[in-house]
Amino acid sequence: MTRRREFNPNSYYHVILRGNNRQPIFRTKEDMHELKRAFLHVHADYPFTILAWCFMTNHYHILIKPLQDPLHKIMSLVNRRYSMSYAKRYSPIGRIYQKRYFATEVDSRLGLLTVSSYIHRNPIQTKKPMVERLEQYPYSSFPLYWDDTLAAPSFLDRELLRELLPDPFEKNNTAYCMYCLTYAQNAEEDKHVEDMEPPVM
Repeated sequence: MTRRREFNPNSYYHVILRGNNRQPIFRTKEDMHELKRAFLHVHADYPFTILAWCFMTNHYHILIKPLQDPLHKIMSLVNRRYSMSYAKRYSPIGRIYQKRYFATEVDSRLGLLTVSSYIHRNPIQTKKPMVERLEQYPYSSFPLYWDDTLAAPSFLDRELLRELLPDPFEKNNTAYCMYCLTYAQNAEEDKHVEDMEPPVM
């Protein structure tokens, strides 16, 4: 986890949280909605911006920038709220998270494009792709870039990434989606391709 003293309030962070022993803790549509609600609930009092997210069955990725409060406070509140909801639904024995969370600073234009693309490509980077097309995966911000007329959560910024695109890409969200589909990316903590069942849509 990023140490508190190393937190840079001017940067975005790639945050990953995994289920304990890589067990599925986001396996149903209800789980996914509860996780999203946790982010919305915390955002109302502790604002932050997210450029990309992807909720998988045993982990999630976000590219986040806290606006007022430190990252550790936001993540603690989000994960605590989800774990309480999970406990009510499933009554698990023991902890549900592998550890607190992993976070790495992303402080360059290329870094933001690379990490956001990596996050969005997660559903097709598994051993067996979860969907045929990325815009079909509903538990990711990618469909909201694919069709930017869709209503988005208040924490999602769909303007920055398109402005960072290199030539010859146009500066729009359609071009950003093409960037994601064109370039397979690697990111820190990307140690292997995971084998997991898709969530219940």
